[in-house]
Amino acid sequence: MSLRLRLSLTLGAAFALIWALAAAWMLSDLRNQMMFSLDQRLVASARMVAGLLEQLPTLPSKGEGTHFSAEQLNIPGGMACQVSSLRGEILARSHNNPEQALEAEKMGFHDQMIDGAPWRSFTLARGDVRITTADRQIEREALNMSILLAASVPVGVALLGCLCLLWLGIGQGLAPLNRLREALMRRNADSLEPLQLQAFPSELKPLLETQNQLFQRIGKTIERERRLTGDAAHELRSPLTAIKTHLQVARMTDGSARDQSLARAEEGADRLHRTLEQLLLLARVEGSLSFDDGSQCSAEQVARLAIQDATGGERLRIKLHVPDDLSAAPLQMPAVLAIAALRNLLDNALRHTPEDCAVEVHLENIGNRVRFVVRDHGPGIAPDDLQHLTQRFWRNGQSTGCGLGLAIVQAIVQRCDCALHFDSRPDGLRVELTMPLQTL
Repeated sequence: MSLRLRLSLTLGAAFALIWALAAAWMLSDLRNQMMFSLDQRLVASARMVAGLLEQLPTLPSKGEGTHFSAEQLNIPGGMACQVSSLRGEILARSHNNPEQALEAEKMGFHDQMIDGAPWRSFTLARGDVRITTADRQIEREALNMSILLAASVPVGVALLGCLCLLWLGIGQGLAPLNRLREALMRRNADSLEPLQLQAFPSELKPLLETQNQLFQRIGKTIERERRLTGDAAHELRSPLTAIKTHLQVARMTDGSARDQSLARAEEGADRLHRTLEQLLLLARVEGSLSFDDGSQCSAEQVARLAIQDATGGERLRIKLHVPDDLSAAPLQMPAVLAIAALRNLLDNALRHTPEDCAVEVHLENIGNRVRFVVRDHGPGIAPDDLQHLTQRFWRNGQSTGCGLGLAIVQAIVQRCDCALHFDSRPDGLRVELTMPLQTL
């Protein structure tokens, strides 16, 4: 079911219900007013006949055969009139009267059956006579139906007209959505430019802005993947070429030269393996894959596991400083990502620190977060190069890595609500990595 039809049915049903209730109320009130007017006509006719009788000669005491015409008594057409004495003798009646006499004992209004038909009567006592006027209920109902029908037809026509206008109005209100749909249908499959629609309603502008933001995010994702593919192809080509060259040299030589070529080929294979592992980890971190395996680690546990992975058992090159008041609460992020981020920082620090110097790792609490401070004693980084540290495959002239370690750290920081800060000093680089803690 289309949105236009659904809105039309919902609003139309509510509109018709309100109109029906209002019409029923109006018609009921109209019927009551009309019946009141007809009753008042009986009262006015009885009083008028009473006034005329005062001007006529004295009526005979036995008036069973006395008749007055409706014109003589000024009785409206369709109405009966009867004049009787207090003892019940009929003194006069109009020719429109039914054959059966009207009941005149009860004063005021009275519903009675005469000649098998319902009548509405009114009896007025004036002196020693009773004046009774009456009209048929069937004539009243016929007049009531004609008036109600005359009032209902305009209401029904107005209701149909309003429903038609409602249908057209909803269609006109949904026209901007049709424009948006047509604009999307006309776009090329590879087009990611923002939609530009003029005179767009303010209620739909958030939808348009969200759509344009989606195009922007898709464009950035595609650009990032294209850049990753290009950089990865370039980075993987170099170790593969080196491995192939060293293997060719080993094939053509013997002795120590062959052993040296095979060793360099093995180093190239190790470098290629590390690059592939880093690429796979980066793709998983930036993707929607889950790293939550149910394990939880505290900040100290993460630091010790990262040091073990980074040094391969040679922990003397890294000095860990853990304060006594360090929180034992687990980190609010997957342990594998926390260890990978800190390990990459340690790998980078070890790569730029001389063999006779140690890398320092400090842990400290900052509210509901924990900060890892990794400091090396290398040559440092130029201030202009700090902004490039987390770019993929970026390396300065002194680096021997693949250029993905800090990019992975940045991806983990963005995914897990962490914070990363670089501070280059003359005696080395200081990196601060802040991670959230779970509330106990």
